[in-house]
Amino acid sequence: MPVSTAAPLLDRVRTALGGVIDPEIRRPITELGMVAACEENAPGAVRVEVLLTVSGCPMRDTLRRDVTAAVSAVEGVESVQVDLGVMNDQQRAQLRDHLKGGQAEREIVFARPDSLTTVIAVASGKGGVGKSSVTVNLAMALTRLGRTVGVLDADIYGHSIPAMLGVADARPTAVEDMIMPVPTNGLKAISIGMLKPSRDQVVAWRGPILDRALTQMLADVYWGDLDFLLLDLPPGTGDVAISLGQKLPNAEVIVVTTPQQAAAEVAERAGTMASMMNQRVIGVIENMAYLETVCPHCHESHRVEVFGSGGGQEVAAKLTTRLGYQVPVLGQVPLDPTLRVAGDEGVPVTAGDPDSPSGLALTAIAEQLAKRGRGLAGRQLGVSPTGR
Repeated sequence: MPVSTAAPLLDRVRTALGGVIDPEIRRPITELGMVAACEENAPGAVRVEVLLTVSGCPMRDTLRRDVTAAVSAVEGVESVQVDLGVMNDQQRAQLRDHLKGGQAEREIVFARPDSLTTVIAVASGKGGVGKSSVTVNLAMALTRLGRTVGVLDADIYGHSIPAMLGVADARPTAVEDMIMPVPTNGLKAISIGMLKPSRDQVVAWRGPILDRALTQMLADVYWGDLDFLLLDLPPGTGDVAISLGQKLPNAEVIVVTTPQQAAAEVAERAGTMASMMNQRVIGVIENMAYLETVCPHCHESHRVEVFGSGGGQEVAAKLTTRLGYQVPVLGQVPLDPTLRVAGDEGVPVTAGDPDSPSGLALTAIAEQLAKRGRGLAGRQLGVSPTGR
């Protein structure tokens, strides 16, 4: 029912705001607690403050436009000022609880202190360093070494794992309220790309939806008994890295970088973020470290450092100093056309051509990881001593 124009102006404005739908969550912004302030600073001059879930919200311009249009249509409004703020942690938690309808969050078995699955998050400071290629090839190499392995593509916006594994068009099977990961070449995989209605659909989600998607892929997917779960993180130190750090405090982190200084500098931030989330950085991998080429003059093989040298060692040394424990360089992966072709064809090089230069390098790194075995030694148990 329309509100009478005799009602106070701000009451009519609040009613109008109730008709503004959040473009991602698809619920009224008033219901989601996104309206922080609604005031009349002068006759007919209305100011509205809307809280975004995260500062980098991709829908901020849409929200500003929709709120301005809705308030401007209210009779008696002469001007509209829309200020955008950001929710604090408590407000985001309240929104998450509201979206879940008060239901308890499902258990993530990998977060339990008695879990024997080694969870390794593969991180990078920037995109384009080959983090996803490293992830799928380590997973495949570990599988070939007899380990039971799962791969979770946590790079929500840039999910490339399905294509690299040759299952870009595969869809997981639902059994009651469980999701079965897609089996491929002996390992299990899940990605938001497998949950989209179509392969070309763009994902433009924000904080609460991202958090819920990650929880679903961790808690609602039936992974079974895994030796290793590898997570392909998005580049940088954003919401997903923080959320996974909270959900998987026992996870370990591998940082991927390339040799040049620009990549090494930002890679350090990924390692520092892991430490801030109380996760242990177990090593650095330098990708595209060098190119093996045959000299046309002497006909001997030479290493060409296309992207410079020393980046991996620099990241490892600085993280060792900063974190207070030894962070080794796990290996150097050469710039190898075979690795690129394998990714495009959907057959990881550690499976399709394991004796190639990149295949040998990645398999050697996987062998180091496989030696660690299963067990609780050295892991956080989630307990603390109490006074007597």
